[in-house]
Amino acid sequence: MSASPTALTPALRPASAVAGPLLEDLAVLGDMGTAALIDRTGTVGWMCGPDFDSDAHFARLLGCEANGHWTLAATAADRRAADRTEWSGEGLVLRQEWDTKSGTVRVTTFMPPRGAASAGHSRLHRIVEGVTGTVAVTSRFAPAFGYGRDSGRARLLDRPGGRQALMVTSGPVTLVLDGPRVHRRDHGLGWVAQFEVSAGHQVAVTLTVQDTHRPAPPAPNPAVDLTATETMWAAWVSACTYQGPYREAVARSATVLKALTHAATGGIVAAPTTSLPEDLGGVRNWDYRYTWLRDAAITLRPLIDLGHLQEVRAWRRWLLHAVGGDLAQLQIMYGIDGRRDLPERELPWLDGYAQSRPVRVGNGAAGQFQLDVYGWVVDVLVHAEEAGLEPDPEADALLVALVGEVGRRWQEPDEGIWEVRGPRRHFVHSKMTAWWAVNRAITWAVQAERAGRVVAAPGVVEEWRLLREAIHAEVCAKGYDPQRNTFTQYYGSTELDASLLLITEMGFLPPDDKRLIGTIEAIQHDLLDEHGFVERYRTSVDGTVDGLPGGEGAFLGCSFHLVRALFLIGRREEAHELFERLLNLRSPLGLLAEEWDARAGRQVGNFPQAFSHAPLIDAALLWNEAGAPVTTVPGQRTEQSPAVTSR
Repeated sequence: MSASPTALTPALRPASAVAGPLLEDLAVLGDMGTAALIDRTGTVGWMCGPDFDSDAHFARLLGCEANGHWTLAATAADRRAADRTEWSGEGLVLRQEWDTKSGTVRVTTFMPPRGAASAGHSRLHRIVEGVTGTVAVTSRFAPAFGYGRDSGRARLLDRPGGRQALMVTSGPVTLVLDGPRVHRRDHGLGWVAQFEVSAGHQVAVTLTVQDTHRPAPPAPNPAVDLTATETMWAAWVSACTYQGPYREAVARSATVLKALTHAATGGIVAAPTTSLPEDLGGVRNWDYRYTWLRDAAITLRPLIDLGHLQEVRAWRRWLLHAVGGDLAQLQIMYGIDGRRDLPERELPWLDGYAQSRPVRVGNGAAGQFQLDVYGWVVDVLVHAEEAGLEPDPEADALLVALVGEVGRRWQEPDEGIWEVRGPRRHFVHSKMTAWWAVNRAITWAVQAERAGRVVAAPGVVEEWRLLREAIHAEVCAKGYDPQRNTFTQYYGSTELDASLLLITEMGFLPPDDKRLIGTIEAIQHDLLDEHGFVERYRTSVDGTVDGLPGGEGAFLGCSFHLVRALFLIGRREEAHELFERLLNLRSPLGLLAEEWDARAGRQVGNFPQAFSHAPLIDAALLWNEAGAPVTTVPGQRTEQSPAVTSR
């Protein structure tokens, strides 16, 4: 049976209060264009617009109130947490209720999906409804553009029926706030409006975010948009083909992944935030609002398995545009619109979440070489076709070219899956993933030929077979420590790396191979925190691997990978117990950040994180409707060469 997402064991409850909300207290709302994070006090403390990677106009999450927020709640609550915060349905529609002496008020907050009717803008609706009595409500609107620096220029916008909206502009972004009362200046603390709502009555306040050069947006219709939003999410979730155990956790994680897609371009962000720290008070603070090729593939894989092909179809189109014609210039990440230039800079005027500095925007890792990217991209393209996505000649050509790049570059050192800022090394996971790219391409080409479709020139597949064997032989010779019976982090190293758990995913070795089992057991021995969750690697060894000071929490994605690894080698009770404990780390709303800090007993890292929710789904899919084990692993080899047999 599924563990309740709110049932944290006493030992895992947050240990201490810090400035700003716990990540577990945040909800994410999104329109497939951008996202907003709202806490239990009814405060939107993070939102960028009009797109995920635009500048933030609410940045309180990374600083203070002066850095931008929008709070709407019962006046008597005075920044008190809502008495009840929950999702309405399986989509991203949030309901919060405050109980006061004069009555109870409910606020429903949502973002209608961005589409043709939105004309390129985002809307954040907040419908205030009287439940009992009559309750005074306060809306305090205090944007600060440019990540918390500029309050903008305000003016009034005439609306039909004699109403007016507040319009605030700073450079390329304009915010329009519609409501029952015009928000008025409040001594430099933003704009405030107060009103009352009685039982059975509703009042709506709507924020529209758009490019300044566009005409003023039409007056909103919150009721119509709510119906459209609920209908869209209900239809999307109901299209999920999975009805087995843990469906609630699977559905919630799937909605998070969907919310991280960008409808206009097909790009997919790793998370909607920047600089939420991996180490509280430390410097491991990065901007995740971009499209990593690897992370996008990891996001799409479970969506494909759940029956959602629209997202991978859009991303494949985005990929072809972003990559262009020169694979020698392939980047590991791009902007959501496919742009290449993502300069990293620091924002010194922001104190950082929990005093974690610096706050960074942009990401210098865009210029790194990460060999494993080829494997993830090739796999998801092949997996999508296996699931029924129509072939595309341009995608076929790209896939063949990607394998060609693997053949040209697989012997080079790289920065690896964790984007280390130390020297390049021959990371073992990177080499294994290069093997995966070739292996998956061979399977794809053979299956295509059987279907009467030629995707590779004569002799190419045989060359790929030789390449596959060469990569496998080198990895087993240089990346394996026979004394400890484990693969290592990089050639010549004695250290371990949790990315090696993905050996089972890639089919690099069969599940009964002693080297694979030894690697899993070594990771369990060396890389588990006190709660049994998996750390990526040991950051405190000598400081030279990732080039950064300080430590970090357990990596939730790797912990879910351990679940799958244990399951696939036959240790299913152990896998089930770990999976249940991981589910208990979810927030009350079922959300996960990147990592778990065992010392503080709380989530850390950018939030919500695709790299956590996608492997959650992957792990859940191991159990079918009757609780019996899954007998096949999507993506494992269907053609085996002598180089991959068990020894």
